[in-house]
Amino acid sequence: MKMVHEELVFPGLTASNYEEVIKLVGSKMCEKGFVKDSYVDAVLEREKVFPTGLQIGDFGIAIPHTDSKHVENSMVGIATLKDAVIFQSMVDPSTEVAAKLVFLLAVKDPDGQMEMLKQLMSIFQNITLLEALWQESSPQKMAELLIDLKLTPIQN
Repeated sequence: MKMVHEELVFPGLTASNYEEVIKLVGSKMCEKGFVKDSYVDAVLEREKVFPTGLQIGDFGIAIPHTDSKHVENSMVGIATLKDAVIFQSMVDPSTEVAAKLVFLLAVKDPDGQMEMLKQLMSIFQNITLLEALWQESSPQKMAELLIDLKLTPIQN
């Protein structure tokens, strides 16, 4: 099963803040049946306590997620933002990260979350790939870029 579906990829998304990004992408994940109705609110609550912004070179990235009890099937929703939105840094929550790439994670297996994060970190180390994702306007091509990297589900 693939973890990235083009219907959950949003190039050039316009949002005024991180809450709006999470609501837009998360509601589509819910509509498609990958997450429960409680998912979006749970992600927003977790983000306040455990922020997920990461500064990787010139790229601000965020990887919001929540507990597996809000997930039906493991999936990743992805948005590139027309204008960056502010997330707090996971390294230092007092620091702001202007995120232009958001990976909204839904991981069904609670033990699989760390493995998924490891896979994503390998993606984040590839600045050429990050730039290609950010510049791509086709959801299908964005999904293909990630599928080619074998982003795999962790036991559903």
